[in-house]
Amino acid sequence: MARPKGFKLTLSDDDRNELRRVSGSTSEEYRRVQRSKILLMYADDVSNKEISEALGINKMTVKNVVDKCRQVGPIAALDDMARPGKPPAIDDNDKSYVVFLACHKPKELGLPEELWSITALRRYIREHCERDGYPNLRSLSRSKLWEILEERELKPHRITYYLERKDPEFKEKMERLLILYKEIQVSIDRGEQPDLPTISYDEKPGIQILENVAPDLPPAPGHGTVARDYEYRRHGTLSLLAGLNLNDGTVIPLVRRTHKSSDFIDFLRKLDSMYGEYRQIRIVLDNHSAHTSKEVMAYLDTVPGRFVFVFTPKHGSWLNLVESFFGKMAKTMLRGIRASSYEEMEERIMRYFDEVNKEPVVYRWTYKMDEIEV
Repeated sequence: MARPKGFKLTLSDDDRNELRRVSGSTSEEYRRVQRSKILLMYADDVSNKEISEALGINKMTVKNVVDKCRQVGPIAALDDMARPGKPPAIDDNDKSYVVFLACHKPKELGLPEELWSITALRRYIREHCERDGYPNLRSLSRSKLWEILEERELKPHRITYYLERKDPEFKEKMERLLILYKEIQVSIDRGEQPDLPTISYDEKPGIQILENVAPDLPPAPGHGTVARDYEYRRHGTLSLLAGLNLNDGTVIPLVRRTHKSSDFIDFLRKLDSMYGEYRQIRIVLDNHSAHTSKEVMAYLDTVPGRFVFVFTPKHGSWLNLVESFFGKMAKTMLRGIRASSYEEMEERIMRYFDEVNKEPVVYRWTYKMDEIEV
């Protein structure tokens, strides 16, 4: 087959090196590899017929690649040219339809998933767009879908968490609590004795009692970590009820199998016996139903004025200082713990508190403290 009259392909060193790289690649698309071989052979004055025979392809394929090279250059000729005809335009109405779907959960549209994946959203759009009157979206691509979502800063495949403040007095209750913390800190700094102890109280339920099936292997040279078998036995859970004395840093524990109103009353009785020299005991606690039940109210009626409750705002238990202690305990004493029974776990927890109370640490609240004046 004759070459186009007057067309001689002269490759620059860069073009030749790139064509050689593509022609020898095992990861490039087959069409690009084939076209690079055609152009390298053509540039070396191999005829179209010889090229087609050597590569086992039609002579017209060789001609088309060479013609494209003459129009756009050797490197651009490796890729497909844009096809004639304008693709359907995706207008603002189409985009609004995409946004509408992205802003609804899949389960609201009859699907089992809770969140969209890009693949699932694209598939749903393409399957339902004609029925809903948006035919331009029949061939919606992933890249175009991403573009539409990013224009509106939508990420329907992701979750971010927020805290709904259902307590209309959240700010007032928080300020009341922070003032209390500030007063305690000032009193401690001045070396003053408190008029009444203030106990930051909460429960830590669901502490699992797990027992190893095989013994742990201690660290050794060449294996620097504790080796533990994956299997274990469950022995149920226990609940820790604990109060942090904000005046001196001591912690009062009570271990139970539950954390019901009766358990909370037992804790109050324990405080009552421990702080007999004080007329009142102030307790910072959350709004758990076990703290305000009829059973608890009936007990408080038997010791009128003995306890003063200071409640954290609803969904504001993070304002309770004992949570900091629980966090420390979870990262140290409870991390990776194994026990063979409820009794063993209780004994170890109580021993931990004995150690903590030998050198108590006064916890100090820092959040917004600079804004509080007393």
